Amino acid sequence: MTWVSGVRCQLRALRAERRQWQAEHERFRAAQRAARKEGRDPDAEHPGPPPTGFTLLPWLLMGMGAFSNLLQGRTTSPWIGGVGLVTFNTLYIYVTFRSFRRETREAASTRVALLLMALVTTGLALGYGGDWLMFFPLLGLAVGAALRGPWLGRAGLLLTVYAASVSAVRGDWGDATNIGYATFLSSMVTAAILGLSEAVRELRAAREELARRAVEKERLRFSRDLHDLLGHTLSVIVVKSEAARRLAARDLDAALGQIADIESVGRQALTEIREAVTGYREGSLATELSRARSALSAASIEPVVRQSGVPLEPQTEALLGWVVREAVTNVVRHSDASRCEITVDSGAERAVLTVSDNGGGRPVRRSEAGIGGTGLKGLTERLAAAGGSLRAGPAPRGGFTVTAELPVASAEFADAVATAPRAR
Repeated sequence: MTWVSGVRCQLRALRAERRQWQAEHERFRAAQRAARKEGRDPDAEHPGPPPTGFTLLPWLLMGMGAFSNLLQGRTTSPWIGGVGLVTFNTLYIYVTFRSFRRETREAASTRVALLLMALVTTGLALGYGGDWLMFFPLLGLAVGAALRGPWLGRAGLLLTVYAASVSAVRGDWGDATNIGYATFLSSMVTAAILGLSEAVRELRAAREELARRAVEKERLRFSRDLHDLLGHTLSVIVVKSEAARRLAARDLDAALGQIADIESVGRQALTEIREAVTGYREGSLATELSRARSALSAASIEPVVRQSGVPLEPQTEALLGWVVREAVTNVVRHSDASRCEITVDSGAERAVLTVSDNGGGRPVRRSEAGIGGTGLKGLTERLAAAGGSLRAGPAPRGGFTVTAELPVASAEFADAVATAPRAR
């Protein structure tokens, strides 16, 4: 008979789904065993039921009573019951497998499938009653899996009243109470468990993303600090070593003075690198201006430093100190200049730092020292985060100019100086 063939096909499909569920369960258990072996909490790795529709397939066994009635010939018009059973199971599988992803769960096709399930359940319950009323709790389970938010409570209560009413028509009030209670319980408990599991997974994903961003931020901070520290320090050491070599033949005292400066710069670099590693390094504009004079003089470049305006906040000085360090390093390395001017003008609202030289330098290296270079590019990002800006390029009258602007006070400084944190 047609209904028998349909039932047999459905039985084969259920067996195949059971095998797939068992395979999925084995993979889940293997992941838990691997987590225990590595010393991790397996429940923390996989909270709640596995996020797959196979978790909800065993509940189809609630319809075995109706299936048994079909096989034993105790159902009138068995081909209608068989088609209804196959249709309900198919819709149930479709809905539950789409309930573990937000996009498919909220799709219109899932809502239509739920409505069709309700119509099929109503028809089977009114037509046959008895064991066929158990499809209402299965419908409640599908509703609890597919719905979230404020609509869930309303839908659950409405479905409970509806299931109890249909059960009262086909049976007695005892059946109506049992079916209504089972429908309400299956929908609410399923929604609570799956919703909580999904929330835990989303929170863990958010936590992992925050941790990943924190690691990236710290890595960026350290790479910027290391570039700025070593680039400037090594340039000063090289320049002073060359000066000591030139002076050694004609002025030993001056050469020894340069060597003493090299030792001082090296010791200071060690301290700064330790501070950068631990995350407590803070730049100082006055210190960087003093070092700039020393480095420029050792490179036979005349330093001209002008400072005017109101006192600056420590955060502003820290950022401008980084700019002075990087700009002077580029002047010493690439400019072939004889003069370098550093001007700091701090007004009531903004501070402006300008570093300009009169050199021509090697065109390619001078281009790399601009905003596209590693050092000034990182400084551009830092200043932009603090509400400021950085410009670098050839000057109209020759040479090269770096200009940095910063607000004197800004609530964004805490984030901007995060790559060069405050001293202890």
